[in-house]
Amino acid sequence: MDHLDAEVVVIGSGMGGSTTALALARRGVDVLVVERGERLPREPENWSPRAVFIDRRYKPAETWEDLHGKAFHPGVHYVVGGNTKVYGASLPRFRVSDFEQTRHLEGTSPAWPFSYADLEPYYGQAESTYAVHGTTGEDPTEPWRSTPYPYAALPHEPYVRHLADRLRVAGVHPSSTSIGVDLRDGGSCIRCRTCDGFPCKVGAKSDAETCALDPALATGNARIATGLKVKRLLTDGTGRRVVAAVASTRDGAEVRVTGRRFVLSAGSANSAALLLASADDHHPDGLANSSGQVGRNFMMHNNAHIACIDLDGPNDVVFQKTLAVTDWYEDGGDGHPLGSLQTLGKVQGVMMKSYATAVPLPVLDQVAKRSVEWLVMAEDLPDPDNRVTLSPRGAIRTTRVARGTRQHAILLKRTKRLMRRAGYDVVATQPFDISMNSHMCGTVVAGTDPGTSVLDGHCKAHDLANLWVVDGSFFPSSAAMNPALTIAAQALRVVADSDLAG
Repeated sequence: MDHLDAEVVVIGSGMGGSTTALALARRGVDVLVVERGERLPREPENWSPRAVFIDRRYKPAETWEDLHGKAFHPGVHYVVGGNTKVYGASLPRFRVSDFEQTRHLEGTSPAWPFSYADLEPYYGQAESTYAVHGTTGEDPTEPWRSTPYPYAALPHEPYVRHLADRLRVAGVHPSSTSIGVDLRDGGSCIRCRTCDGFPCKVGAKSDAETCALDPALATGNARIATGLKVKRLLTDGTGRRVVAAVASTRDGAEVRVTGRRFVLSAGSANSAALLLASADDHHPDGLANSSGQVGRNFMMHNNAHIACIDLDGPNDVVFQKTLAVTDWYEDGGDGHPLGSLQTLGKVQGVMMKSYATAVPLPVLDQVAKRSVEWLVMAEDLPDPDNRVTLSPRGAIRTTRVARGTRQHAILLKRTKRLMRRAGYDVVATQPFDISMNSHMCGTVVAGTDPGTSVLDGHCKAHDLANLWVVDGSFFPSSAAMNPALTIAAQALRVVADSDLAG
């Protein structure tokens, strides 16, 4: 059996793992990142809608199971940088209220074990790390900040600028989206239409590999081992310390990875699954699971994609994802929050073919030429019965009945009405299903009570002295904003404020 060793072993190279590795490496800590995938190649197919959306070129062949035991292909990416390699690079901060107990139409989202104020300095550091472009003074719900955005907001193209004017006339306050791309002077971003949902062929997207992992490796204090899937974590004779991770190569060879401290950053589903698969005599229900909460409170966002069609107005935009509407984020008019809207990257006809399979491609091309696309996002409330477990064959099983659907329905109805007031003739809707895995979070939640949570406020397992979990799984609630910047900020906070760095 091969053997690897490091002072800190980080499992997973997505937003949480790579940002943690960077913060540790800059402190001189010996870090080994273990990643089951390989580096995603830069190739012509990066920008091919058919290759990415129809042929699923960069998605794994593995299947998960839903609550009925039906197999589906998950919307995850096992590559260096994880899902950030294809995300839309939307990097907003959560609002102050997202960290507080909040009453919704169908329940309550709990308070986090730390506040916005605790995380705020690290939001600024994360924005610097990920080259976030943004502006202040437009968003009616924007939180306070102690540092400015590193870069000015991306300018709207004429079509989007006109759309913002139409929305203001319709009664809302559109604002610029916080985006991570390399559009500074001399930067590599060319504002193409293959950004949101695509890998970046020119390395201009602020993904975890580009902005965190590669700088970590450049310090000389970090290493990465790719093509290693961690199967279980082993504890010592006391059951209080993790001593090794057992991984396997693609050809089945076992590799033992030892370390003094371990960080699990495999994503909400896979982190929970690995803890459950690591059950031993000291932890019969799974590692770090004395509370019985590992795998529970699995959340996604309640999301829908809408295409707003203006029959008389062709959309010639290239980089569309620069506009957001948050007027109803904290109060939909009755004291309950609803959620947020953000433009998506410009959808092309062949991309629509992935779900509108019966519609001829020429028709979809004509629709795409006259449409603008939005993501309508509402919070998914935590529910202990929504969970990640392992099937008898060891596959990931996601049991989820969406919570907060009433507020999402209200938000969707209000959004459609808004778009019609703004002059759009048709609004078509594509709800997201479980296979989209939109912004997975929960499953290994942080809290102050070891009886009802898995991690403390700095993401260390209550049950173990040397295990941290730093990815979306620590979220006690999902909010209604893209989660990536919050994961990165918490990774920086954990390294700075806990004993992870030694």
